[in-house]
Amino acid sequence: MTADRTADTPGTATDRAPVAEATRAVVQQFLAARPAGGTGRLTGLFADEVDRQLAENPAVPWIRPRHAAAECAAQAEEPAAHTVPEDARASLDAYLVDGTDAVVTGHVAGTVRATGKTFEGPFALRLTVENGRITRHHLYENSLSIAEACRP
Repeated sequence: MTADRTADTPGTATDRAPVAEATRAVVQQFLAARPAGGTGRLTGLFADEVDRQLAENPAVPWIRPRHAAAECAAQAEEPAAHTVPEDARASLDAYLVDGTDAVVTGHVAGTVRATGKTFEGPFALRLTVENGRITRHHLYENSLSIAEACRP
C-alpha cells in the first residue's frame, strides 16, 4: 500500500487551507473596518508599502495614487467628505479566497455632495495578504460614472 503524500505536498489544497484562512481573516477585518472609516484600524491591516492600483481620475478628488499604509487607509474616509453619507450604498456579491489572494465583487452607489449627481456601478477588488497584512489593493470600478457625477 502506498502512502498518500498530497496532504504534505506544497501547493496542494491542504497546504493552502491555513494560508487561505489567514487571508480570509484579514480581508474580513478590512471589510468590517472600511465602512466604519476606522483609519487607525485600517492602517494596521496594510503593509508599509502597498501595490495599489486604481485608475487615476483627475475629476474625482478622492482618487489619486497611494502606496503607504496610512495613505491607503485614508481612502476609506475621504469619499465621505465629498459624498452624501445617507446616499452611500455598497453591496457585496461574491467573496473568493485562494491562498494569499482574495477577490471581492459588488456594487457601489452614491451622490457627490458638490454637484448633487449620483453614481453607481459594479466593482471588483483584488487583495493580496502576506504575513497578516494587505500588500496588494487593486480596485476596478465604474470610474466613468463617478467622474461624471463629480463634474459640475
